[in-house]
Amino acid sequence: MVVSMLKLFTLRRLSWISSSGGQEKVLLTAAEVESLRSELADIEEREAQLKARLENIDETLRSARLSGYLYIRKRWATLPGEPLPLDDTDIDDWLPRFVVLHGACLYLYLLCTDLSPHDSTLLSDIVEVDQLPSFKREDDETRHAFYILTRHGLRYECSSSSKIQVDSWLSALHSDCKLESDTSTPNVPIDL
Repeated sequence: MVVSMLKLFTLRRLSWISSSGGQEKVLLTAAEVESLRSELADIEEREAQLKARLENIDETLRSARLSGYLYIRKRWATLPGEPLPLDDTDIDDWLPRFVVLHGACLYLYLLCTDLSPHDSTLLSDIVEVDQLPSFKREDDETRHAFYILTRHGLRYECSSSSKIQVDSWLSALHSDCKLESDTSTPNVPIDL
């Protein structure tokens, strides 16, 4: 069994000999044994890191209110005295990000397997969430979009080819950020 496992790794530097019983044996020097031990330790360490990543991802996804990949680009609000931003509708700078709505925060990961977020925003810092017009990409794929504006002037523009996904994010953000989704007059009790 061990011999067949060693053959599986195709370690060319090892010398193989046959014994009279039909079993193959491997002759190893002390340096080769130490090298194999080091390689096994590295493999075990990598396996432990990957297991930790999977456990982290599993826990994040189980406890998240909403998560998924969205295409995102960031814009900053113009400051007083600054010129208006250039029209950048023709620029395709949308990057896929794994977005997680968890607790009182919105987390942006580069990939769903990342251990820590690339960026985050407190829900209490979000002052506006609204839909953007749909647009077509070069491959004629329609993207549905929305934006998130923070009190610091940072604007996240988010898009997806799924209207249902965009509607889910809008609904969750409106409810979790305590934003008014209806701009009509509030209900006033009427005395009879």
